[in-house]
Amino acid sequence: MATLPQLRGSISDQSTMSQSTMSKHDTLLHDFEIYARSADTAKTLMQHLSDRLHEEMGRYNWVGFYLMEAPEYQALVVGPYAGSFEPTPRIPLDKGLCGAAATTGHSVAINQVAADPRYLGSDMVKSNMVSPILVQRRVVAEICIESYFADTFTVAEQRFVESCAALVGRYIETHP
Repeated sequence: MATLPQLRGSISDQSTMSQSTMSKHDTLLHDFEIYARSADTAKTLMQHLSDRLHEEMGRYNWVGFYLMEAPEYQALVVGPYAGSFEPTPRIPLDKGLCGAAATTGHSVAINQVAADPRYLGSDMVKSNMVSPILVQRRVVAEICIESYFADTFTVAEQRFVESCAALVGRYIETHP
């Protein structure tokens, strides 16, 4: 079973969340669990999560998945996504926030991307979070969320995104 990565990165100091946000997270996770039971493929599940997160979470301006490039496993390639701009098609593991999350196996959440030289994306993006998807403790993919708003990713947001990543990891593990 995939394990959740430890909380790391620069997370917004907001320690409390409104009940409605917590309920929205719980509702979405419940809906994702139900959808996963009937999803045909991991990519179908990833596209569903991308679409729903982009639609439901107002500050999630781009939501997508990067998959480990086989057979070398030296880069990530873009997978299913939803959002307002074209993603980077291929990211070497030694580049960017996506590469950092993949090589460490831990989530990376940056609420002021202009201050982090690892960030590779659009100047319009202010916050970025990447959470690895683990199968048997090995990174096989990751979910990446970009926001046009600074300080998007609270600790609760990070836990939510990590729960989405864990759900995809469980799906991949049980549907090889």
